[in-house]
Order: sequence, then structure tokens, then C-alpha cells
Amino acid sequence: MVSRSARLGRLVDEASALPHGPDAATVVEVELPDLPGGHGAFELAAKFCYGVVVDITAANVAVLRCAAEYLEMTEELEEGNLAFRAEAFLSYVVASSWRDSVAVLRSCEGLSPWAEDLQLVRRCSESVAAKACTNPRAVRWGYAGRTSPAKATARAGAGTSSDKGQHQPVSPPADWWVDDICVLRIDHFVRVITAVQAKGMRGDLIGAAITRYSSKWLSAGLSKENAGLRGGEPWQQAGVLQMVIAVAGEGDTQTETAASEQRRVVESLISIIPPQKDCVSCSFLLRLLRLAVMLRAAPALVTEVEKLVGMQLDQAALADILVPSYPYGRSDAAYDVDLVQRLVEQFVVQEQPLSSSSPSRGKAENTRAQRVACLLDSYLSEVSRDRNLALGKFQALAESLPEPARACHDGLYRAVDSYLKAHPAVTEHERKRLCRAVDCGKLSREVRLHAAQNERLPLRVVVQVLLSEQARMAGALGRAGRKEEDVSALRMEVESVSAKYMEVQREVELLQRQVERMLPPPSAAGKQQQGVSVWTSGWKKLGRVGRIQVEQPVVSAAPDDIGSREPRPRRRRNSAS
Repeated sequence: MVSRSARLGRLVDEASALPHGPDAATVVEVELPDLPGGHGAFELAAKFCYGVVVDITAANVAVLRCAAEYLEMTEELEEGNLAFRAEAFLSYVVASSWRDSVAVLRSCEGLSPWAEDLQLVRRCSESVAAKACTNPRAVRWGYAGRTSPAKATARAGAGTSSDKGQHQPVSPPADWWVDDICVLRIDHFVRVITAVQAKGMRGDLIGAAITRYSSKWLSAGLSKENAGLRGGEPWQQAGVLQMVIAVAGEGDTQTETAASEQRRVVESLISIIPPQKDCVSCSFLLRLLRLAVMLRAAPALVTEVEKLVGMQLDQAALADILVPSYPYGRSDAAYDVDLVQRLVEQFVVQEQPLSSSSPSRGKAENTRAQRVACLLDSYLSEVSRDRNLALGKFQALAESLPEPARACHDGLYRAVDSYLKAHPAVTEHERKRLCRAVDCGKLSREVRLHAAQNERLPLRVVVQVLLSEQARMAGALGRAGRKEEDVSALRMEVESVSAKYMEVQREVELLQRQVERMLPPPSAAGKQQQGVSVWTSGWKKLGRVGRIQVEQPVVSAAPDDIGSREPRPRRRRNSAS
């Protein structure tokens, strides 16, 4: 071996030059503690040096090449040395084979940094990327390392002679290469995906590779959280992105190490997600975002995922955005409302330039905004029952979308009403501030009737609801024409609303009389008199507002009855000022 390895020759010479006692043995011990591949690689190198035939394969060529470099078994010592043989196998055999390229790349995982220094990882990654970008029509199933479905069907029916020759060759699908590279370690997987992106691979195929890799390396079985999840994608069915999270300062070393490895995988996957829209599903992005938040991934990468989710937020489901607050968070709320707030902000920021570019595109974006509004209203209804949710965060999230995004405010009204019901200690001022987000003019008739009788709403909101109902009825009367049945039905509705409105007016007058009884008599001090005048003037204004009369609908008579009726004097409407 000394004749073929320069490193062993130096070590033996150095060991022999050391002084030895008269009784010292003639055996010289040489240690190679950092030999790539360990004792297995040394055994293969020794067999090669002693003339034993060594079968070089895709499984051991990387080990032999690194060991030959470490032992310095180069052409300078002997022609056709181990380094030359391994390099020739890599260049002529591995470079032309898909399966061998993937196998060599996988065998390089335990050979760092030698495999990196010898460019083995780069060369194999580029070879795999070049073959992955090949036209699927030019790829044979044997080349991809799998059996064609047509051949498998033919083998299953080989007992019947009628099946022979009926099955035509079937070309592999466009993502035939994805499953093979999912066996690689995360750093090598990233190298392959980066090389594939540089060669112009379609973004949806890259997204499929990232999704399948996540289902293989980030799944730890179904948890209670996703026990009922039934998705159409493999990562949903396999229970991907479920793992045990090690909270800082808690858990054993093994769990913390696993969490650190998972964090590295998540951050690497985020860094290679294509920036184009719809390359990966919004549901997968939200699951990945949840895991990134749990693992405390780098803030810049978390922000990048939030931007990607913002582009596809209209495709999200309610279960995807119900991200719980974790123990290290700053809020005591059950759900991470701040995260959803950031997602909505990203959606609004990215939608504004698109909606203003062209009218047709703006109409489509309005449809997407309405879907996000429905999703947000459902989320608000879900989190409104949390007693630890601050009113400011709830209001900010309710007002985060622009006004045109909601064509109907029924969902928002139900969320606000649910919040007021779960938080009875909210003050009157806070109720008024929260109800500003609800537009009474965009409520349906059923919701307006419910709001008119809702004791949790401020009185001003109830009055606005009644006035809105009156305006709608007046408009409906104008459109009803001379149909007597429609007019009578609308008259009954107006009378019902008027009765409710008069009941509210009587309550206001009753409150006014109670306040006047509690005030001191007119002979009190000047300051008290001044206070009385302020209260009295305020209630007078409110009374004048409450005395707005509801005009009854004027029904046009038939032409035969015009002469039989006497003209009525015109009724004047009292001013509200």
C-alpha cells in the first residue's frame, strides 16, 4: 500500500524515524482517524493495492474517490491508481445514468467535506437536474427506475393470450423525477432544486417536489389537531408537518435536536419555494407557515411565506388560518390573531395594484376580495368567543379589508354580536366603537330585524338600523307601482317598523324624564343650573331627532275612483334640526 499511497508512505516513514527501545517491536502502527468512509473504505483501498479485484459501483464510487484523495492514491505514484479509476467511473458511467446519479448523490451524505471539495455533490446535482428537465416523452420507465403501468398490467394478465400486444408504451408523467429525489438529504435536495430552477423547470413541478419532500420528512403521524383532516393532496393524507416541538428550556436534548433539525428542513424548503402564484397550494403554505412559527424560524423566511399566502388567501379554508397561540407568544388569546392580520394586510397590499390596472381584472380581484371577506368573517365569528381576545385586535381585524370587499355585512354583524355576547363587560363607548365597522345599509332584512331587537347593541346603532329599514321600504314602495297586493304588504312592514321605532322613542322620553327627576331644582346654584341647561338641551335635541315622523305610503287610486275621493291636504314633514 505504501507504493500506491503517498500519505501512508509519509506516515510510515515518520513512525519509523521515531526512537525505539532495544526491546521495542518492529511493528509500526499508523492511525487514520478521519479517513472518509471509515474502515470499509480502507478495506476496499487495501484490496485494490494488493491486486484484489474491486467492483466499483454507484454505491461505493463516492467513498472510493474520497478515500483515494485522502490517501493520495494518484497517478503520480502509479498509472491507473484508485483515484483515476473512481474518477473514470464517475465521468463515464454515473454521469449517463439517472439512477446512478441519485445513488451517488445520496452516498455523499456521510462524506462531507470531502465530497464538496471534490465537486461530487455539484456534479451529481447538475446531472440529476439535466435529466429531470428532459422531455417526458423521451424518458423510458426503465430509465426512471420504475416499471411502466402498461407493462405491469400486461404482467398481471399474462395468463391470457388475448392481452398480448394490446398495451402500448406509456410515457412517464411530467413529475416522474420527483419521488426519486425525495430520498436525498435536505441540503442535497436544495442543491438539486436550485439546479432545476436554473434550467427553467416549471414552477408547479418544483412545488410538487417540495410538497412531496415535506410529506416524507416532516410527518410524524396524525395528531389530534388533524385527525379529521381529509385533503386531496398526499401531504394532507399522510399527516405532514406534524411533529413534537421542543419549547425553549423544556424537554430533553433528543427532542431539542429533533426540533432543530426540523427547523433546518423548514427554513430550507421555504428558501426554494418559487415566488410565482399557485406553484404550491395555499393550504400547504399555511401548514408550512404554522410549523415555521412553532419552530421559531428566521423572521425573514416567515415573512416570505406570509407574502406567498397573501397572494392566494382567497383559496384558504377556515381550519387553515386557525393558528393557535403558542406558549412563548406575547398574547394570552387562544388564536394567533396577529398572524391573520398580517396575512390580510399582505393580501390587500398585493391586490391594490392589480385591481387598478384594468376594469376586467379589477372585477376578478373584487371577487377574490369577497371570498377573503367571507373567510375573515368566519374567522372573526370563531375567535370572538375567546374571552382573552382584546377588543382592539378584534376591531383592527374586522376593519382590515377595504369597504368594497364586503357586499353584505351579515357575517360581520354576527361576529360583532358574538363578541359582545362573550364580553359582557365591554363599556358603552367600546360597543359604539366596535359597531362602527358594521354598515347597517348592507344588512339583510332578517339581520336588520334581529338587530332592531338586540339589547347588546348601542341605541344609536338600533336607530340607524330602523332608519335604514325605513329607507329600504320607501324605495321598495316606489318600485312597487300600482300593484295593490304589494302595496298592502309593504304598508304592513312599514307599520311594523314604525311601531318598533315609536317604542324606541318612548324609551328615550322615559330616560329623559328619569334624568330630569334626578337633577336639582331650578333654584340651585349657578353651576348646577348650567348643568341642567346642558342636559336639558341635549335631551331636547335627542327628542327632536326621535320625533321624526314616518310617512305612510301613498297608494295611487285607480282611474275610476279619482272623482269619488276628496283631495287631501299635503302633509308637511317636521324638521330634524
